[in-house]
Amino acid sequence: MKQDKIMGLIGLATKAGKTVSGEFCTEREIKSGKARLVIVAEDASDNTRKKFKNMCDFYDVPLYFYQNKEGLGHAMGKEFRASLAILDEGFSGSIKKNMETKE
Repeated sequence: MKQDKIMGLIGLATKAGKTVSGEFCTEREIKSGKARLVIVAEDASDNTRKKFKNMCDFYDVPLYFYQNKEGLGHAMGKEFRASLAILDEGFSGSIKKNMETKE
C-alpha cells in the first residue's frame, strides 16, 4: 500500500514540474544543490548505483533505491527511468516519510 502512495507522490511531483530524470539531469540537479531527494531504480547498473551513492553522500542529498526502471518510468508517465531527483522540499519530505515506513 505504501508503494502505491510513493509512486503517486512521484507522479504528482512530476505533474507539478518538480522532478527531473535521467542520469545527466539528475546529476546536474544534485551538483547545483536543487535536488532534495534522489531515487535510483533497484535494477539500475552497479555503476549507476555506485555513482549516485557517492555523489549523494558528497553533496548530502538523501538517496533511496526503490522499485525498478519500468516502475519509476511509469510513475513519471515515461518509459524507463533509472534515476530521478525530486526538486521540491514538500514532495521530498512526504516521499522520505513513506520510504522509511514502507514495510
